[in-house]
Amino acid sequence: MEEKVKSDLKEIFGFSQFRGNQEPIVDNLLKDRNTFVIMPTGAGKSLCYQLPAVVRDGTAIVISPLIALMKNQVDQLNAIGINAHFLNSTLSKSESNRVKSEVLAEKTKLLYVAPESLTKEENVEFLKSAKISFVAIDEAHCISEWGHDFRPEYRRIKSIVYQIAPNLPIIALTATATPKVQQDIQRNLQMESADIFKSSFNRTNLFYEVRPKSKNETKKQLIKFIKSHKGKSGIIYCLSRKKVEEIADLLRVNQINAAPYHAGLDGAVRIKNQDDFLNEEVDVIVATIAFGMGIDKPDVRYVIHYDVPKSLEGYYQETGRAGRDGLEGHCLMFYRYDDIVKLDKFNKDKAVTERENARILLQEMAAYAETGVCRRKFILNYFGETLNEDCGYCDNCKRDRETFEGMEFLQIALEAAIQTKERFGLEHLVDVITGQMNDYIQSYKHDKLAVFGKGSEETAKTWTSILRQALVFNFLEKDIENYGTLKVSKKGKAFLEAPYSVDFFKDHDFEREMENEQPEVEVSSGGVAYDEKLFELLKAERKKVARAKGLPPYVIFQDPSLEEMATIYPTTRDELAQINGVGMGKVAKFGGPFLKLIANYVEENEIETASEVVVKTAGSRSKVKISIIQQIDRKIDLDEIAENLNLSMNELLQEIEQIIYSGTKLNIDYYIEHIMDEEREEILHDYFMTAESDHIKPALEELEDEDFAEDELRVYRIKFISEHAN
Repeated sequence: MEEKVKSDLKEIFGFSQFRGNQEPIVDNLLKDRNTFVIMPTGAGKSLCYQLPAVVRDGTAIVISPLIALMKNQVDQLNAIGINAHFLNSTLSKSESNRVKSEVLAEKTKLLYVAPESLTKEENVEFLKSAKISFVAIDEAHCISEWGHDFRPEYRRIKSIVYQIAPNLPIIALTATATPKVQQDIQRNLQMESADIFKSSFNRTNLFYEVRPKSKNETKKQLIKFIKSHKGKSGIIYCLSRKKVEEIADLLRVNQINAAPYHAGLDGAVRIKNQDDFLNEEVDVIVATIAFGMGIDKPDVRYVIHYDVPKSLEGYYQETGRAGRDGLEGHCLMFYRYDDIVKLDKFNKDKAVTERENARILLQEMAAYAETGVCRRKFILNYFGETLNEDCGYCDNCKRDRETFEGMEFLQIALEAAIQTKERFGLEHLVDVITGQMNDYIQSYKHDKLAVFGKGSEETAKTWTSILRQALVFNFLEKDIENYGTLKVSKKGKAFLEAPYSVDFFKDHDFEREMENEQPEVEVSSGGVAYDEKLFELLKAERKKVARAKGLPPYVIFQDPSLEEMATIYPTTRDELAQINGVGMGKVAKFGGPFLKLIANYVEENEIETASEVVVKTAGSRSKVKISIIQQIDRKIDLDEIAENLNLSMNELLQEIEQIIYSGTKLNIDYYIEHIMDEEREEILHDYFMTAESDHIKPALEELEDEDFAEDELRVYRIKFISEHAN
């Protein structure tokens, strides 16, 4: 079985190795164990059930709420030779019967079903007589009323699965689950004892940015931003259908290839707009937040929130549609507090508890937008994860931020939680600290507490920010059982016993920032390391092949695969099969025209191909090299790259040396500037310019007086060879 898993992974899906938690998840499901997967968008959730479905006998049922996504996934699976179908309300009676007969004949490996279709009696009866391998519940957060996208019909899934077959293994998957939502999903599916696989929510390739929103200025910024990403795919989210149409029209008037996408459009128009976006006929899709697009497109380079989302889960999931291929993704949100107020008014007709939950989610959203804290840190804390260092890759980390000494403020905040017996939420604690007299405070006699009014010199807004930062820095934690309640953590208790200096960040004052016109944040990714001209030719060829086959371009090959082709110039079928994300199946199906194009390009430009050096080191090594090249493009510190890839510094330098000696140019100036001054650079430049060889040992002996470390010499040699030999 293990051999089949490995060979199917490579031959069918085109990957030489698993990513992250994929392997233990697949293994767990193949052992018929209930499995709960929390994995961010773009980390490869689908493979966790698609691969076991291919390996196992029978048909896997995949329950998914998004009809658009079903079609998308089925198209992709069929393109790589897997028999998959969907069963939902868009099918005619005869189409539906054809799907059922293929499932009953045990030809179908995956059957995608909408929860509404699953509840139909005739479908339950049909599935009872089919050979089902397991059930996958995608977007499992829809089960939870504490989540951002609650669907009542999801609450019935467990009882229906039980009717089909009582002991079917279940895999539940979600990209957004706070600890509270996770608990709710497990309880509803009776999966408390399921094995949980939780991947980090940290999408390191996404850049998070929030800008103040004003009526006229924002539209100008929007157009400028999109034009600076010419030819790249992007999604813009708006709150209303009217706004979607308005922004799509605005972009088209400004010669931007955009289309709208919302529930009010005629079905055929909506499908055409979606397909045009997938097929790269349209660059930008403008969509409603409420509708939630089921688009599995790996090369979305930016996601813009023109209006603020209703929750951080929604925001995280929507921004997660950028950079699913692991390459750059820019997440830009335009924010003003008025939008939060407007959204809160929409909730006025909801039941009291639902309204209160929605309000808490909105306040979290406002806090994220206004915070001065590293945005990645804030998001990860929300999902129950800790990031110790600032990320360096969000607008807050890129700017000079104002800080203040927080020790005394933190003591008051933690005392307020303890003196109120850790049974209250943020707003109540702020009222206690600022000395607000209201019925609630008086009924609990909290006006008699020593901490009452102790922080009355500061505004409620300041205290809200302090309490939120206490959460992000893990001095406080959320109580999972009682939603919204704050408790003092171990770290908080230790702080109270021995207080120490703490830096807190001032929140954004967006009105002031608009008046003073804050400079835009620079997100530089350095020069690219692959052959850009060949990459563009490969993209054009991909579009041509996709059009002929009637498929989205990324189903043929994804961008990282094209970048790797434009880095190592594969000219044989075997070399092409070694490219990550390709595999022999795709070579046989789509490879011909690409190999021809690369061979002509190599001949015309008299290129000595690097395949001799790189491809022979097998797919996994090749994958490491591509990852190194991409991370250097993004100017990530070499120490950090080594850590990300689980390599020692010596191993990383060996990999980089192989890359540059095979003719690929790499720009590591940004790293060299960190570790040495110009004078030392000049000494090394002069040495390598006149030395008989570039060997390190004679260089160390010759430069003994200058006290260079071996790593310094190796790093500078990389720069030198890259600049002068490549």
